[in-house]
Amino acid sequence: MTSKPMRAIGSRTVGKDGPGMADREPPEAKSSVLPQLRFDDLLDELISRVTQIRATRDRVQQLLQGVLAVSGGLELDQVLSTIIGTAAELVEAQYGALGVIDSGGERLERFVTVGLSQQEIDAIGPYPTGMGLLGQLIRHPLPLRLPDIAAHESSFGFPDNHPPMRTFLGVPIRVRDKVYGNLYLTEKRGGSQFDADDETLLTTLAAAAGVAIDNARLYDQAQRRQRRMEATAELTRGLLSGADSRDVLAVLVERVRDMAGAELVMVSLPDSAGERLTVQVAAGTGEEQARGSSASIADSDIGRVFTEASGQAVAAGEWDDRPLWKELGLGPAYIAPLGTAGKVRGVLVAAKRFGSLPFDAGAVRMLTEVGGQAAVALELADRRFDADLLALYSDRDRIGRDLHDLAIQRLFACGMTLQTVLKITEKQAVRDRVNKAVSELDDTIKVIRSTIFALSEHATSDEAPGLRAQVLQVCQDSVEALGFSPAVRFTGPVDFEVSDEAVDHALAVTREALSNVARHAKATRVDVDVATADGYLVLRVADDGCGMPDGGRRSGLANLAERAAALGGEFKVGPGENGGTVLVWRVPLDD
Repeated sequence: MTSKPMRAIGSRTVGKDGPGMADREPPEAKSSVLPQLRFDDLLDELISRVTQIRATRDRVQQLLQGVLAVSGGLELDQVLSTIIGTAAELVEAQYGALGVIDSGGERLERFVTVGLSQQEIDAIGPYPTGMGLLGQLIRHPLPLRLPDIAAHESSFGFPDNHPPMRTFLGVPIRVRDKVYGNLYLTEKRGGSQFDADDETLLTTLAAAAGVAIDNARLYDQAQRRQRRMEATAELTRGLLSGADSRDVLAVLVERVRDMAGAELVMVSLPDSAGERLTVQVAAGTGEEQARGSSASIADSDIGRVFTEASGQAVAAGEWDDRPLWKELGLGPAYIAPLGTAGKVRGVLVAAKRFGSLPFDAGAVRMLTEVGGQAAVALELADRRFDADLLALYSDRDRIGRDLHDLAIQRLFACGMTLQTVLKITEKQAVRDRVNKAVSELDDTIKVIRSTIFALSEHATSDEAPGLRAQVLQVCQDSVEALGFSPAVRFTGPVDFEVSDEAVDHALAVTREALSNVARHAKATRVDVDVATADGYLVLRVADDGCGMPDGGRRSGLANLAERAAALGGEFKVGPGENGGTVLVWRVPLDD
């Protein structure tokens, strides 16, 4: 049976299967196209997977490099800066910060930033302490990823001059199962949001950062301990070597300022009345202005630390009632007592500049320990001073005994021998010379006794000078007006027996008498004798001048007489045996 012939109609072919059937592709052609399409899809998917694998490999490699970077240092500040810089680069964040949580686990004690210049940081103001969104990670230490910071319920907004920030990624850093701080990243570059891969990378980096921080912190503690031991050893050596305590403390505050990273460090010591604390030494910004300033012990922060022997942290705003500290631009501070309860010698104040975070736990511990060791060193220095003073007094007593038992007795025996000469000679010239020699021996004995009393003075530098020292000072002050130095002699324990009121009058009388000699006497010699004997203080001023003119003014002498009468004494003035003028001011001593 033959098939029917096909007929062409235009471009179409009509067969026995009906019109249009000839237009369909043969089965062989269709099977050749489908594999081609499937292969292209597979190839595109493969390329996409390879691209993802390459991107993942790059990010893993970047993560490994970041882990190596944060693990390569031992200085804590350097490690913290490296961590936040690496984290920002790893997740392509424009801004980043690492907040270190204090020992109480409630606030931030350190805040390290990246992406902001120092000028921008200063314009923003004080560093955050852990409120708002930053405190969310402190209270709930879990990764936090936000598309918009302002939309979160814990967000308080931004301070003035703060750059705009929208996207956020935060991850806690753990050190030995304890949260050390948090990583805060904002503003992913390109305007996109942080994704789950960013969170995973940052969490992995935070784990490696915890190990690096732990190592750096241990190293930092060792370094601080070593510097602290060196500083206290230097302090002890300086004080025990006999150096001035202020010079030694000046070196100490310089060391403490460097160790604590403070702007200004001061040491305040109490006055003799125990009412005020005065800054004795200071180092840092404004040290000249701070030195010499004082605060009441009864109603001040440093006074409270001094009385309670307990350190105290001072926030930046609490300096507002002290214009000097505000003028110096001081911020957070820490006040440490020098000593323990009942034995506090002073206070150590360390302050940072305004806007800085408070001292961390390590710095507070260092300041407290240095304060305690400084107190011990000061106590040892006082004991050494007391021992030296006792040795000096003992030596003075020995010299006094030797002068009394040897020198005075020999001079007295010599005078007795000379007086026997008077019995065997009849020549008046010889008798006069012997009497003069005996008189000079008596004067020498008086001088030696006065020296013995001077050696017995046990006054320290903290006590007011005695009558002896003040009379010598008055005489020294009159040298320029007189043109020569007066001869001064003391007899008896003038520093022990004369009351304060009599001392004031005696000094005024001495000053007035020497002034009269300088203005009117035209003298070349003045003798000032101060003696305590038979219950009286006797002040005698004699000169070799022209004597008292007739009809001269007597107002100054009347004043001296009134001073004597006020103390129940007497005052005399007249010519001397060999010319000149002799003034005698005599008042009774207190019982």
